[in-house]
Formats: sequence, structure tokens, C-alpha cells
Amino acid sequence: MDPHVLADLEWRGLIAHSTDLDALRADMSAGPITVYCGFDPTAPSLHMGNLLQLLTLRRLQVAGHKPIGIVGGATGMIGDPKAAGERKLNPPETVQQWSDNLREQLSRFWSFDGDNAALVVNNCDWTSSMSTIEFLRDVGKHFPVNRMLARDVVRSRLEAGISYTEFSYVLLQSMDYLELFRRYGCSMQTGGSDQWGNITAGVELIRRVEGARVHALATPLVTKADGTKFGKTESGSVWLDASMTSPYAFHQFWLNTDDRDVVALLRYFTFRSRDDIEELERLVSERPQSRAAQRALADDVTSLTHGAEQTEKVKTAAVALFGSGDLGELDADTLDSALQETPHAEVPLGDELPLYIDLLVATQLAPSRGAARRTVQEGGAYVNNVRISGVDQRLSRDEALGGGWFVLRRGKKQLAGIRLV
Repeated sequence: MDPHVLADLEWRGLIAHSTDLDALRADMSAGPITVYCGFDPTAPSLHMGNLLQLLTLRRLQVAGHKPIGIVGGATGMIGDPKAAGERKLNPPETVQQWSDNLREQLSRFWSFDGDNAALVVNNCDWTSSMSTIEFLRDVGKHFPVNRMLARDVVRSRLEAGISYTEFSYVLLQSMDYLELFRRYGCSMQTGGSDQWGNITAGVELIRRVEGARVHALATPLVTKADGTKFGKTESGSVWLDASMTSPYAFHQFWLNTDDRDVVALLRYFTFRSRDDIEELERLVSERPQSRAAQRALADDVTSLTHGAEQTEKVKTAAVALFGSGDLGELDADTLDSALQETPHAEVPLGDELPLYIDLLVATQLAPSRGAARRTVQEGGAYVNNVRISGVDQRLSRDEALGGGWFVLRRGKKQLAGIRLV
């Protein structure tokens, strides 16, 4: 068992709040502990915000401790209150389907073998059979309303209004910690810093009911250097499900990390050593054009999430798309996911296919037909990495790649997709 895991978490900047680090360090030194984190099915997939928790539990498991993931089949029916307003309640069958999705995703990140094998449970297991009277007597009795009202998210909602449903969420999450303490001896909960009030409420419930001391640790909210929330793009959240954010788009997201953010993200999201990360930090400072830190970050996190094989596929695709590889070697799925992330146009499979100069305009690689003509005449337009030879050249069915795609490129860096339909 690694006695230095807390020091590593501190160096990585992964501890925003904790109940008592000295006491936690002593308990960890005495032997392995059981630690949990909850994941509510409020969407079909986990997202970037969840990834930090998944990897934090993985670090603790590698150090010898036992992780438990709770899929919130019960808490997901209610939803943690947000400052922005009341959540939409999803139908039970939707929550069940999303719970199944999350259970599968959690299983990718931890080991389920050995003495500290991970465990995934659903909090419906202990809530579905509990009566309202039991809940109020056994759990609600221990929550002073004045303390519940003092929570930031509740206080911010009081004027606009908050339902009793969302107001009670903290009781359900606290009961999760109590149940895991009783069933599995779980003595530590982790989560994001925005969950700190819910997490410490569980610590207090266990103290009141069982007279036991347990631990809590929260990771920081990850923001970018410009102050915006990390894990968001113009098109929305970055998801861990490959059908919602393709492995190619996922890899590109990390590859496009700002120099100001990349070192912190290497600490948060990779398992690279301190020496490795400090060397990459030096390269960011001395040779930022090499993008070595970004490439290391993108490769590592994509491999953790989608597997090393997918990472190699998307890297091969990126090289081929920009003219340095064989597009014909790409499988149809990888090509499709990559080109879906670029400007693209669909062309009906008619008798006469359009001119490339018109396709340059349709995909916004050129602002006008005149500009498209000049690009072709100057030798700066390519289809499937072959230079377009003349302004009267048309799309040819014989040149289609897998899935009916064509890769249209202007210069070295401007890319678009054309698809026959």
C-alpha cells in the first residue's frame, strides 16, 4: 500500500477541502480504507466533470484502497439542487436506462479483481424499500433545518423558491454514506468542491447515528485560464460516451488545451510522474510550438477513457487528414467520427456531381467562387490529399473513401468533409 498517496494528491492540486488530513493519513497508514463517490444519472453519459472523480478513486485504488461507485438511481430521480433553478424530473424508465449506462462506464476505470476490488452499487438498493415514516424518523431526525437553510445553494434559491424535493436531496446523499459505512465499512467520501456541503452532511450523520469518525475530501472545480468552466465546448459538454463525443473529438479537445492550462491538467488527469510532468512543463516554457505537453495529455486521457487502440486510431486519422498519411488505411467509423467534427456537406448521389470550387464554398473553406477558383489555380486545394488540378474538376464517385466520404482541404490546416448520400 502506498503511504504517500495523499502527498501525491496534494502535489497534484487535487485536494480543495478535507475534514482532517492528519487523521486520514493515520487511518490510511494503518491499513486500506474503503472510499466512495456518487454519480447521479442526470444524463445518458458521464462527462468531463465526473472524470476527475473517477481518476481520483483510481489513484486511491492503485495505492491499495478500495473504491465504491454509487450509481444514483434514487438520488437521480430527484436531482441535486442547482442555483439556476429547479431541475426537470426525468421519467423512472429514463433514469433506469441512464443508470445502466453509468454502471458500464464506471467499470472501465477501476480494477474489479484482487483484495481491493472495486464495487459499483445503486442507492435504490436501500431506498426503494424504505417507508416515508422510516426515512423521516431514521434520517430526517438528524438534520437541523436551520443548517439546511444555511447551505449556499439553498439560500440562493429561497427567494425564487425551492421544492421540498430538492431541499431533501442532502438527506438522501447523507444516507448513502451511512449505508456504505454500515454495509462495507466505508470511511471516506470524495466529490467535487461544489458537493462539499452534501459530503460533510454525510460525515455528520454518521457521527450522530453511529458515533464514528469518518472522512471527506473534495477536489477543486476545474476552470480554464480564461475563467470559463473546463469540459465545455461551443457544442456543449465533453462526454465520456463515444457515441456522444467521438474518440477523435475527445482527443482533439485535449490536444487544443491552452499552454496556460496544460500543466495543471496533466497533474489532474494523468498518472505521469512528477519528473515527467516537470519536464513537460519545461518544454511548454522553452518550446511551446512542440505541443509536447498537449500531445501527452491528449494521448493519456484518451487511452484512459477509450483505450490505447482507439487513441492510436484517432492519432493516425489526424495525421492522414492533414496530408501526412494514407487516408485509405482509416476504418470507416474512425473517418466518420473525425469528419463529423469538421465543417461538412452532403451531396446527393446524382448523375452529375458538383465542381470542387462549389464544394469549397459550401463547406466554408472559401468565401466565394472567385476565392475558390484562385485557391485551385494556386495549387492550394486538395481532395483526399491529392491536389485538385483544375477549376472545372468535379467530385468523382470512384474517389470516395469509407462511408462515402471525401476529405477536402485548403492549404495545410483548413479541412472539411464531403459525403455522398
